[in-house]
Amino acid sequence: MYELIKKDGRAKRGRLTTVHGVIETPVFMNVGTVAAIKGAVSTDDLKDIGTQVELSNTYHLHVRTGDKLIKEFGGLHKFMHWDRPILTDSGGFQVFSLAKLRKIKEEGVSFASHIDGRKIFMGPEESMQIQSNLGSTIAMAFDECPPHPATREYMQNSVDRTTRWLRRCKKEMDRLNSLEDTVNPHQMLFGINQGGTFEDIRIEHAKEISKMDLDGYALGGLAVGETHEEMYNILEKTVPYLPEDKPTYLMGVGTPVNILEAVDRGVDFFDCVYPTRNGRHGHVYTNQGKLNMFNKKYELDHRPIEEGCQCPACRSYSRAYIRHLLKAKEMLGMRLCVLHNLYFYNTMMSEIRQAIEEGNYKEYKKRKIDGMMNQ
Repeated sequence: MYELIKKDGRAKRGRLTTVHGVIETPVFMNVGTVAAIKGAVSTDDLKDIGTQVELSNTYHLHVRTGDKLIKEFGGLHKFMHWDRPILTDSGGFQVFSLAKLRKIKEEGVSFASHIDGRKIFMGPEESMQIQSNLGSTIAMAFDECPPHPATREYMQNSVDRTTRWLRRCKKEMDRLNSLEDTVNPHQMLFGINQGGTFEDIRIEHAKEISKMDLDGYALGGLAVGETHEEMYNILEKTVPYLPEDKPTYLMGVGTPVNILEAVDRGVDFFDCVYPTRNGRHGHVYTNQGKLNMFNKKYELDHRPIEEGCQCPACRSYSRAYIRHLLKAKEMLGMRLCVLHNLYFYNTMMSEIRQAIEEGNYKEYKKRKIDGMMNQ
C-alpha cells in the first residue's frame, strides 16, 4: 500500500508498505544486478549505509545460477541474506540490449544467452514465473524496450504490444501469487510506460495502463540516448497522467542532478549503476562536485573524501590512502569508493524527503545543484 504523505509542488513524499518492510520515498534503489553490489559490498554494508531497497536482475539471474535454484533456497532474500525490499526488473531491457540475435513475436522474444549462446525464450508469463521463483518484493512487467531513435510507427506498435504484454503479466502474477508453493504470495507488480520521446504516445499509454490498478508505475526507455532536456520534458508531460496515489519509478536514472530534477516532476523511485560503476573507477560524488581519486593532487591529502561525511570510507580513511589503494589496484580502494557513493546517494534521498516534508524542496534542489556544479 502506498501512502502520499506530503506534496511540495509536484514533488511527492510517500511511503510504500510491503511484506518485506516499509519504503520511504523518494528512494534510490541500490543496484545488485546478480544479487550482489559490484565492489565487494555485502548486505550488512548496505544496511550500514542506509539502503532501503536492493535491485536485482531477472535476466542475469535466470541465465547464470538460475531462478529455480534460488527458489530452492527460499527465494532471493534468503539466498543473498537481505531482509528488506527487493525489486527485480523484468529482463526486458537486457533481452533487447544484450541479445545480438533476437526475434520478437506476440508470444515473447527468442534470443541467445550472452553467457553461453543457448537459446532462450522469454515472454510475459516466463518473466513473471522467474520473478516469482526469485520471490522479490516488487516485480516489473515484461516490456519491449524500443531503440532510440525509432520511427513513430515502430514506437506505436511496440507500445501497443507492451500494453498487451502487461495484461498477460498481471493475469500470470495473480495466478502465481495464488499458488501454495509460491515464495512470496504478496509480490507486487509495477507496469512500465513506454513511448520514447513521442509525448502523445507516452500520454495515451500512461492513461491506458493507469486503468489496470497496478501497485506502481515506471517510466522506461529514457536515459537511452535522448538529451536530459528531452527526458525532463517527457516526465513533465507524462507523470501527471500516472496515478498520484501510486509510486512512480524512473528506470535507470541517473546522476544526482537527474534525480533532483525528476523528483521535482513527481518521480519517487530511482535506480542507476552510476554510483557503483563510477566508484569502481575511483570517481566519487561530493556536495562540491565529483572527484577523481586518481588525481595526483590527492597524493598527500589528509582529508576524507568529503568533510563531515559519515560513510565507512570518510570515517576512517584519507584521500591519500584511498588514492594509494586505487593506484595499487587493491580491491579495498574500489570498495571504499563504492560505499561512499552509495552512502552519498542514500543520504541525498533522505535530505530530499526532509525538504519535501518541510515544504522547501525548490530551495534545497537549487542549493544542492549549485554546490555540485562548483567543480
